[in-house]
Amino acid sequence: MLTLCRASDVPADEPLQVVLDDGHALAVYRWNDGFYCTDDLCSHGEASLAEGYVENGQIFCPFHMGSFCISTGEPRAAPCSVPIRAYKVTEQDGELRIER
Repeated sequence: MLTLCRASDVPADEPLQVVLDDGHALAVYRWNDGFYCTDDLCSHGEASLAEGYVENGQIFCPFHMGSFCISTGEPRAAPCSVPIRAYKVTEQDGELRIER
């Protein structure tokens, strides 16, 4: 399990970017009392999804306003058409973790 951050680090109203030791960036979301994580890079325009916003369980890319489901990574609105990787998040002792 890979520790991302403390649960308290993730704001309720905006994504948090977490950069791993290998330079890979992830976006972490708090939505509906749950935590979600996807790759941070949009598959359409190479924008940081952590700079977008979450609404109805979707992350909206700040580049062209396409969106992805934060739990599955599936594209939900054009121009996004290629899924992004989504990670299962577990919370333990106040820390958020994923398997990679």
